[in-house]
Amino acid sequence: MPDVMSNRRNSPRFALILVAILTEVESDTRLSARTSDVSRTGCYVDTLNPIPQGKLVSVVLNRGEESFESRGRVMYVSPGLGMGIRFEEPVGPHQLEVLNRWLEQSAHLRL
Repeated sequence: MPDVMSNRRNSPRFALILVAILTEVESDTRLSARTSDVSRTGCYVDTLNPIPQGKLVSVVLNRGEESFESRGRVMYVSPGLGMGIRFEEPVGPHQLEVLNRWLEQSAHLRL
């Protein structure tokens, strides 16, 4: 069965596990989890208690000493499994540089 989300994605995604700290902007509720897929435009976060669809979140992804920070929106929820987050535009140039480096390193590891 084809991935129904694949035709909505603008960027390739990579299997990349990162520590994710999400804060729902409206309620200031904080959630620590991990990513399983990351792209230049968003990520999938594994969590038993996802934030509701449509909510705006602050996203902090950590890898070693580096971090990536952006605003995002919860685009879809898989109850009990996780949620898909789209990064809100514009992502700052330094943040995009960090993310691009992680994705490039992840792509080389797959070869």
